[in-house]
Amino acid sequence: MLIRRSLNKDSSRGQKVVGFSDYIVYVDESGDHGLKTIDPNYPVFVLAFCIFRKHDYMESLVPALQAFKFRHFGHDQVILHETDIRKDRKAFTFLKERGCKEAFLGELLEIVAGTPFTLVCSVIRKEPFRRRYTHPDNPYHVALGFGLERVFLYLRNLGADKGLTHIVVEQRGKREDKELELEFRRICSGANYRKELLPFELVFADKQSNSAGLQLADLVARPVGMHILRPEQGNHAFGVLEQKFYCDGNGRPDGWGLKCFP
Repeated sequence: MLIRRSLNKDSSRGQKVVGFSDYIVYVDESGDHGLKTIDPNYPVFVLAFCIFRKHDYMESLVPALQAFKFRHFGHDQVILHETDIRKDRKAFTFLKERGCKEAFLGELLEIVAGTPFTLVCSVIRKEPFRRRYTHPDNPYHVALGFGLERVFLYLRNLGADKGLTHIVVEQRGKREDKELELEFRRICSGANYRKELLPFELVFADKQSNSAGLQLADLVARPVGMHILRPEQGNHAFGVLEQKFYCDGNGRPDGWGLKCFP
């Protein structure tokens, strides 16, 4: 039996948000959000929001990733971490052979390209961000606000803002998770650019969660960061992701699906 729930009243439309939406959002990051010590080789923080229609998620991404894992590992319990893949470590030591790695990454990119989803990314340029404010906010929280605002606009444009949409993030630690939940609730309660109530609910997933959505979000975040840092450098992965960004009416992602600050 489906239990339908009445949630927050939408301040702009005067309607109650009822039930669950047809969409789900998986979020992961690239880079650390600290400002005391900034890595000169990667001085950005990226938060990637992958928006899936639930039917597409179940019918496309989940079986594609499972089949991929069975082909390469013989089972589906390996968790695809971008850092481990890039550094050929843990379950991915076999990728030290160049040809093998190229084929492996090529298959992954085909899955990303063939999966229907929409991408919203917040990128914080940490050095200018730190210089801009005497007491800068947590870059993760700033990126979260930018991302949630744009996810909401995307869903509203689809007419999919009437139901509750779950935002799935990876656990990071008790203190960090508590701070994140407080900031999430603050943003969704109206502390956002449009001063609207956002019909979102936060879901924390264990770090060892074998979630297809979180793994895809983990894979896409760094290529976006590298494109911002070195736009002239070849970046085949970003070329695939360009087709996934939430865009304005002219097909431009800047400020819509791709928000860089400052």
